[in-house]
Amino acid sequence: MEAIDKTPLISMKDVRKSYGALDVLKGINVDMTAGERLVVIGPSGGGKSTLLRVVMGLEEIKGGTVALEGSPYISVNPKNNKTVIDTKIRRSIGMVFQHYTLFPHLNILDNLILAPVKINKEAKASAIDRAMELLERFGLASKAKVFPAQLSGGQKQRVAIARALMLDPKLLLFDEVTSALDPELVSEIENVMMDLAEQSLPMMIVTHDMGFARNIASRVIFCAGGVVVEDGPREQVLGTPENERTREFIKRVFRIGE
Repeated sequence: MEAIDKTPLISMKDVRKSYGALDVLKGINVDMTAGERLVVIGPSGGGKSTLLRVVMGLEEIKGGTVALEGSPYISVNPKNNKTVIDTKIRRSIGMVFQHYTLFPHLNILDNLILAPVKINKEAKASAIDRAMELLERFGLASKAKVFPAQLSGGQKQRVAIARALMLDPKLLLFDEVTSALDPELVSEIENVMMDLAEQSLPMMIVTHDMGFARNIASRVIFCAGGVVVEDGPREQVLGTPENERTREFIKRVFRIGE
């Protein structure tokens, strides 16, 4: 029989992060396989967004390692306690932020092709062709030459997702990507992400939207106080959580959403 590779797509081992005297991540251990859609939930200040930013290599860490497909790309140099990041490996991870982070002085097409051309040295014509395919797929082909300020919030977020996909990521991170949108625009982004989920793109998602979490997650982790309090299948964590702290949180957020 053919051997099954059980190497995690992402592996976080004893990851610690502090802001001065404030410990934000207190020894996080999380493995994620290539077939998962991992949703991270928890109270504000619990370390959710920091966890994503650490995986993306946007934050210095105090200790631990983060590996992609078994290759560590974030660690701490024991000689000077400085964070070491392998940027070549990190390029296999994309991130979509809450507030879009589009370049306002570039039109939509140029926003999409900038990184592939500048970083990956892709031919401009090839990048343009791929960008237009993505914009067509997301219903934005007619917006290729307009600037971000001319788009709605939902359109900007779809562009941000398309831009992340231009680098063919092995993992895509989403940090509260619907929280800055008006309620009627949230479904636009949820539909795009559900489409990506159906294509088996691995995703790690931070969200406060429990309805969305139930729809898209294959696995949920609950973070509070800088630690993973509970980790399990969507039905268990959101439906019948084992930890009292998780139960209190789930009960409260679902009551708020009623």
